[in-house]
Amino acid sequence: MTLESLDEVVENFSLFDNWEERYRYLIDIGRKLPNIDETLKRDEYLVRGCTSRVWLIPNITDNIFHFQADSDAHIVRGLVAILMAAFQGKNLDDIKSVDIDSAFKEIGLDKHLSANRRSGFFSMVEKIRDLTS
Repeated sequence: MTLESLDEVVENFSLFDNWEERYRYLIDIGRKLPNIDETLKRDEYLVRGCTSRVWLIPNITDNIFHFQADSDAHIVRGLVAILMAAFQGKNLDDIKSVDIDSAFKEIGLDKHLSANRRSGFFSMVEKIRDLTS
């Protein structure tokens, strides 16, 4: 995944004039996620509260949070990519200060995603915060 930061994602979204282009960008960044090994797509890694199937596999080493994740839905893979830009490689103490809510609103996802997708996104955020607290 090559996105450098959550700020970069927010900035990239602002470059598009309409939501059709933004959805294409969201799907495109999701396609850039590395595929996870099929053997990791187990129930223990499923994120509860998502309509789509989302697997989140954490790895905390030396107080740094890394994770692999995948989904069976294109838009949700894009949402996972946003979470990777926000949380991947962060110190556990720094994760608490990531303002994902503001970024979500600034991008406009709060108004342009279905209620189920919004709920699923924040279920993933909650899972990450639970794993890192």
